[in-house]
Amino acid sequence: MNKRNDTTERKSTQLAVIGAGPGGYAAAFLAADLGLTVTLIDTEPDPGGVCLFRGCIPSKALLHVAKLLAEARAAAEWGIRFGEPDIDLATLRKWKEGVVGQLTGGLGQLARQHKVDFIQGRAHFRAARQLRISPVEGGAFDLSCEHVILATGSRPSHIPGIETDSRRILDSSRALELEKIPSTLLVVGGGYIGLEMGTVYAALGSRVTVVEMMDGLLPGVDRDLIKPVQKSLAERFDRILLQARVENMAEKRDGLEVTIRPEGDDAVTERFDAVLVAIGRRPNSADLGLENTGVKTDERGFIQVNPQRRTHDPAIYAIGDVAGEPMLAHKATHEGRVAAEAIAGHKTAFEPRAIPAVVFTDPELAWCGLTENEARAQDRRVEIVRFPWAASGRALTMGRPDGLTKLLIDPDTERILGMGVVGAGAGELIAEGVLAVEMAALATDLKLSIHPHPTLSETVMEAAEMLFGQSTHVYRPRRRR
Repeated sequence: MNKRNDTTERKSTQLAVIGAGPGGYAAAFLAADLGLTVTLIDTEPDPGGVCLFRGCIPSKALLHVAKLLAEARAAAEWGIRFGEPDIDLATLRKWKEGVVGQLTGGLGQLARQHKVDFIQGRAHFRAARQLRISPVEGGAFDLSCEHVILATGSRPSHIPGIETDSRRILDSSRALELEKIPSTLLVVGGGYIGLEMGTVYAALGSRVTVVEMMDGLLPGVDRDLIKPVQKSLAERFDRILLQARVENMAEKRDGLEVTIRPEGDDAVTERFDAVLVAIGRRPNSADLGLENTGVKTDERGFIQVNPQRRTHDPAIYAIGDVAGEPMLAHKATHEGRVAAEAIAGHKTAFEPRAIPAVVFTDPELAWCGLTENEARAQDRRVEIVRFPWAASGRALTMGRPDGLTKLLIDPDTERILGMGVVGAGAGELIAEGVLAVEMAALATDLKLSIHPHPTLSETVMEAAEMLFGQSTHVYRPRRRR
């Protein structure tokens, strides 16, 4: 990184990318490959963003540990017994931070190889094509640019009406720091972040209570996919309270006093050692100087973009969390590549048919394309086939018959419209569904593609076979149409 101490110094670049997360650094690297001069700006010391420093990567490292602990306990059913684990929290933190460090160092090297100028600091619009850069090392300067890509991400939401600076209240970032393992933990929010972090802390010894205001965990996800997850979590967590909300929190000497009101019932007050608030995220679109540009945001703060990810200001593009849901790292990466190609003059658009989503609980949950809930809301006819993992030889050898592979198929064309999987390794299996949806594959294509035996991937093939009443391991006569 070059030091810039002259506050009157002016620099220029063809493309400035603000935010070096999975969308930002992907956009910067591709733009550089396409011949543009690129400056990448982020407050972190290296590219990676929230996903790498305080999100996707550290959480999955800890979830791997949680899975290992759960499997060790489950092995007792097979006649293999281990003693109670001795958890060295300092070593666990060091290992998790080492994983992050290895990846961030690699991204820093890639930035240099792509000849991307990386600046650790903040950027503020003075005009659409002029940024005020404030490096952390000092020496603010102006940067003129032909184009800007905004990839500023999002931040955790807070419970409306509840304001406290207690160290006992955690957001998703602080929860990953593993300062200590609370004896009792309240997780507010039954979405993927709350359930994943609840899984980690429960495995490490916390008694976990989840409060969700809706009538089911992971609102919006097909209910038949949720059932195995909810059953598993009910065994690991102390309690799961649905249709309930947190009304108040107060710091006490020995914990947090929390008032919880179940729907249609009296409020109850309980004490917890810590509370994790995981009720969603908000876009980071404020304090960027957007008022000095033509960029427009919606009522939730998301920046409005077209299929090329261009904003209402032709010089500025936006990608990732700040440009709208779903807030997923891989969605941001592909948006970043589209934006870079558009700026380089290529004909391109962000028009995916299937953006996969994965929840890394145990069992894992993944889906892509059209869901059953969406089909019902659209009043769209679909043929749905479900292959139970109890009929999978591989699932049985793993002691994991609780899974399910589900296909949504157009009844007229037999085209694959969507796929859902719940079970061990669901996140790895969903890619076949993404390819099938994107390539407009037919059920016959999956049925005739030979899958290796014995594997969990066979469940995709046999689910397709079920449409024709030809599954080898599940009897389901073909329905008359």
